Amino acid sequence: MARWYPPKPEEFGAVSLPLWREALVGIDWLLLRASAVYRGNGIPHGDGSAVVLVPGFLGSDQYLGDMFSWLRRIGYQPYMSGIGRNTECPDILSGWLTETVNSAYLETRRRVHLIGHSLGGTLARSVAVHQPKLVASVVTMAAPLRAVRAHPLVLGAAKLVRRRILSEHDVEPDCYSGSCTCGFLSSLRRRLPRSISHAAIYTKADGIIDWRCCINGDPDTDIEVRGTHVGLVFNPRVYQHVANVLAAAA
Repeated sequence: MARWYPPKPEEFGAVSLPLWREALVGIDWLLLRASAVYRGNGIPHGDGSAVVLVPGFLGSDQYLGDMFSWLRRIGYQPYMSGIGRNTECPDILSGWLTETVNSAYLETRRRVHLIGHSLGGTLARSVAVHQPKLVASVVTMAAPLRAVRAHPLVLGAAKLVRRRILSEHDVEPDCYSGSCTCGFLSSLRRRLPRSISHAAIYTKADGIIDWRCCINGDPDTDIEVRGTHVGLVFNPRVYQHVANVLAAAA
């Protein structure tokens, strides 16, 4: 397994990215509905295990509805994250997500799979590090695991969210930055336990996050697909890889 290089505080900044490509997300959505994978054909089916879906920055559980329905069709017990809109202190969100994972574990009596999109993938990884006995696998989709090098508009939105968090909560002054010392960010500096399967799905056409931030650095677990950042949650190739990873972990 490749060495895990944790994120560094200085690796948080703006980078020029082709944001216009994200307008092509509709193509991913249409291709998904035309695919055999979406109908559950030609892929391994589930064993009833719980799968918790985690939305990305500024997103809520609703946009993950297609994947939620698909997971149920192929034999898993899907759960929404229950964290609301992803515009809160990540340490607080990790606590709420842990409650959902614990509930899913108690209801199914099986270790839980986590699938997170963008910042949701980073939250999923954090929970897995802290709760290894509850988690079977983590699949991240365009998740900034190593750093947050993003389009300037995205970082601008993050600054507004950070300002609100600091005004509403008694949190560390460096919250929502690369210098924060909270449990969430410190967990990203730790390697996942060997008992947890992991896959990092990314696209080099990402117009939101520099794709180099979204990989493990391990060819066995890094999975490249064609598509958009937002569209990974509708991408039929992603669904194929997700089915394979879940089945292998089970």
